[in-house]
Amino acid sequence: MIDFKPSINFWHDFKSNQTAGMWLFLGSRRSLQIVRPSIMQLVFWGVLGGCANSLFSWLSTGRMGDFNPQGLISYALWPFIALIVGIFLSQRINNPRLMLVPALLWLVLDTHIMLFQCLIQYLGDLDYLPYLLYDYIPTLFIVLFVWQSLAVVWVFSRELKWPWWERALIMLATLFTLVVWQMSVKDQPIWKVEALPPAFAEDAFYAQSRLLNKSLDAVQYGEFAQSHWYFLGVAGASYQDVFKYEIERIKEQFDTRFGTFGRSIELINHPATRTEVPIASKTSMELALRRIGQQMNRESDVLFLYMTSHGLPNVFEMENAPLDLAQVDPKWLRQTLDASGIRWRVIVISACYSGSFLPALQDENTLIITASAADRQSFGCSNEADYTYFGRAFFDQAMREQNSISAAFKQAQETVAKWEAAQGFEPSEPQWSIGKNMQFMLPQLEQRLFPPASGTPDAPQAELELKH
Repeated sequence: MIDFKPSINFWHDFKSNQTAGMWLFLGSRRSLQIVRPSIMQLVFWGVLGGCANSLFSWLSTGRMGDFNPQGLISYALWPFIALIVGIFLSQRINNPRLMLVPALLWLVLDTHIMLFQCLIQYLGDLDYLPYLLYDYIPTLFIVLFVWQSLAVVWVFSRELKWPWWERALIMLATLFTLVVWQMSVKDQPIWKVEALPPAFAEDAFYAQSRLLNKSLDAVQYGEFAQSHWYFLGVAGASYQDVFKYEIERIKEQFDTRFGTFGRSIELINHPATRTEVPIASKTSMELALRRIGQQMNRESDVLFLYMTSHGLPNVFEMENAPLDLAQVDPKWLRQTLDASGIRWRVIVISACYSGSFLPALQDENTLIITASAADRQSFGCSNEADYTYFGRAFFDQAMREQNSISAAFKQAQETVAKWEAAQGFEPSEPQWSIGKNMQFMLPQLEQRLFPPASGTPDAPQAELELKH
């Protein structure tokens, strides 16, 4: 017969039950020696469990969605079943205090598991977890959910000395019930985001032609006998905010610090900018490159092209649902650049497998930088971030501290390697490739990009740099 210790006071019972839950997680019968059941404890742990599950559901929806009472009712089903089991067991062994124990232990263990899952979910949202863990986290959550119920059955079956066949039958029945329940209520979380089909509003549809033409018309001519930098930024994927933020910040940096104001264009795929900024597509990229090629002095001006998105080998993702956009590939990009007539090119591509673009884009007049090797992923893509790993290391840090693109790339390469090592990621191995003509010309072009502080005709630009 199980002999439960008497209740002392609320907080003493609370600590004892918390300890009992830890022993339950280990499958130890010691949990039954420590637990102190009472109606107050059952209600209190039920509220804590409901709050912990609600928090996890809210974090899982990206901190959005609407409260779904049906999800909370579905959660309450399990402690209710545990309570029924407790009533049955208490009558079977004639121990009234046993009635509350299965439900109480289940709630204690569930609350702690949910708080642990909340921590993992939050760290994952911030991209703080080692990359290798992301593939296993969903499986880990399912295992924890299944075990918290099986642990209760396991502990009681051992303590009550059930025959092995009865123990196995109950365990299998519990496992089957858990699987069926999980499949039937997975669409009813406590916080629910209604899946809406992607839409492209009418005002955005008609605004896009005007926005693109306005951006193209705003590109100024380069002054004769001077070198100017032209900037084109492309944010490819609309479903993650980081690409939009990155292009906006880098364009502002180039316009204010590097003197591209009036000679810059941004193309962004994002629902929030469809009536404000031209979308990124192969068509808009081609028209933008053609316009820049027409306006620049082809012998002395240079294009800085920055592209950021997700990618696959030989693919730079263009996505703006529900539009069906064609993907950018290295061959098309090279042909489009050649057709634009732009001679001097600095191309930076931040995407997974972006190193696969190197062979097609290489020529004597081009510098190419990619965030990853041809067979490697790059990191830092999340809705909470305002830069990717490479974008922050190269533009937000190195380009503010160094006075040459080469030095900035080396610093960014080292910084990214440190961040990836700290997170346990496979190194992305950013790439650098420069043509022999560009290698000779780049120091001259950089005099405009990184002007001396004073004493030169570029001093006004240097003053502007210091202000920012």
